[in-house]
Amino acid sequence: MNDNNPELPEGYSPVPPGKVANVVTFLEMRKRPPDMNRLPESPLDLVRLGPQNLDIYRRLFREVGEDWLWVSMLEIGDDAVRDILDHPSMETYALRDGTRNIGLVELDFRVSGECELVYFGVVKDAIGKGAGRFLMNQAIARAWTQPIDRFWLHTCTFDHPAAVGFYQRSGFKPYALMVEVHDDPRLSGLLPRTAAPHIPLLEIAANTE
Repeated sequence: MNDNNPELPEGYSPVPPGKVANVVTFLEMRKRPPDMNRLPESPLDLVRLGPQNLDIYRRLFREVGEDWLWVSMLEIGDDAVRDILDHPSMETYALRDGTRNIGLVELDFRVSGECELVYFGVVKDAIGKGAGRFLMNQAIARAWTQPIDRFWLHTCTFDHPAAVGFYQRSGFKPYALMVEVHDDPRLSGLLPRTAAPHIPLLEIAANTE
C-alpha cells in the first residue's frame, strides 16, 4: 500500500482522460470470529489451485473480475502467475458448484502475523444466492487457521455497491480511505471496452497538432 503521496486538496481533483479514479476502503479483522466452528453445510466446495491450474485461474479471474476492473493479474506473464499459485505462503481457491467454477478467493500469508484477502468474488449469476457468504466464511476460517493477528482487505468504488456492507457484516472494520488513479485497462486492451459499464470511459483526445 503506497501512502507516501501528497495529501489531496479539499474539493474536486481532475482526472485526466484515459485514467480512472476510485475511492479505496481498507478493512481489517483483529480476532477470529467465535462461530467459525459451526459453519452450515453447503453443496458448494473449495478447490485449491496450483501452478498447473493456470488456465482455470486466468479464466476465473476474468469472469469474476471483469465488471469490477480487476486488472493486476492481467498485466503480468504466465510464469509470474504460476509463481504466485505455487508460493507456499499463498492460498488460491476456486469456488465450485458441481463441475462449474463460480468464485475465486486468494489469501496472502507472506507478511508474518497477518493475512491479506487479495481477491474475492463470485461470477455475476451467483451474486445474491449465498455463494458469496459461503466463500467468505471459508476464507475467514482458513485465514485464522494460521497464527495471524490481523486479517485485512481493501475494496473500492469500482466493486459491487454492497461490498463494504458485506465485509462489515462479515466482521471487518474500516480503518483507512485512499484515492487510486491508474490507466483505464479498457483503453489499453487488457479488458474489453464493454467491461464495467457502470464506470465512465474517458477517451484520450487525439493530438491534432
